[in-house]
Amino acid sequence: MTPYQNRLTPLVKRMAEDMLVRNFSPSTINTYTYQVDRFQKHFDKPIEELGEEEIHQYQVYLVQVKKASWSAFNQAVCGLRFLYEVTLRKPWTVKHIPFGKRPKTLPTVLGDEEVQRLLGCISYDKHRLVLLVCYAAGLRLSEATHIKLGDIDGERSMLHIRSGKGRKDRYVPLSPRLLNELRSYWKLERPTDYLFAGKTANVPLSTATVQKTCKMAAAQARITKSHVSPHTLRHSYATALLEAGVDILTISRLLGHSCFVTTMVYLHCRRPHLERAPSPIDWLPIRQCPKWVDPCQPSPIVPQAPVHRVPTPRRRRAAPE
Repeated sequence: MTPYQNRLTPLVKRMAEDMLVRNFSPSTINTYTYQVDRFQKHFDKPIEELGEEEIHQYQVYLVQVKKASWSAFNQAVCGLRFLYEVTLRKPWTVKHIPFGKRPKTLPTVLGDEEVQRLLGCISYDKHRLVLLVCYAAGLRLSEATHIKLGDIDGERSMLHIRSGKGRKDRYVPLSPRLLNELRSYWKLERPTDYLFAGKTANVPLSTATVQKTCKMAAAQARITKSHVSPHTLRHSYATALLEAGVDILTISRLLGHSCFVTTMVYLHCRRPHLERAPSPIDWLPIRQCPKWVDPCQPSPIVPQAPVHRVPTPRRRRAAPE
């Protein structure tokens, strides 16, 4: 994604400054300016000359030609709304920018054995431990890669997550097994700033590298479930806690959700809740099932085909002497 500081028009740079003043995160600034820059390059005209009709044409282009996902589509909508409402101060155009409808899909969840097979297929300790942290603490991938040494509180067995989604901090508990894994990793790698450093000690590990590793490990582990990614381990963490009896409000706080309604999607994934639902076939009488025979009724006589017997030749008696 193109950083907003480079190769952008003065108006888009002004939009980036407006978001910076409003304390938007750097990733949000890069995303919105990238989408607005693509919108301008699509028509090859100044943004001041683009209005409601061009916005409609661009939305149709995203859906029909680019086959954009709902998230990419809504990112473009949010960027255009901020541009016209805040930077250009044109609220009349904002009212005609509809959002895309998000599909209501259930997250992919892995079982304990599948997680063990997935982690066992990763030979590089740094990549394996990043995915282990995502599963053991329910972190997002970006939160796991941005952990610093000062964020680990070994005395209290707590992990401090700084500037998570929405720039919110939170604490998550560290299990004794995960804490031992982190200590063993520190003895081998000796990181100084970021726990999972990238090319240099002051740069975090690239999330794209971990995503590729997770995808390759899922193929080697022969996990046939679709869309297995590092975020799948976060879904598996939340579902496992819910099946263990942890209340949904606690899980919402651990995941860093702003509203517990977001966490309620895992209610549709927990296994004990679904296993208690009976099947309607168990309520049917037995005679409704195929190949049913009433034991009280005599079995019908089925006529048998006649058997053709070959006559055996008779032995002649010997004549009396």
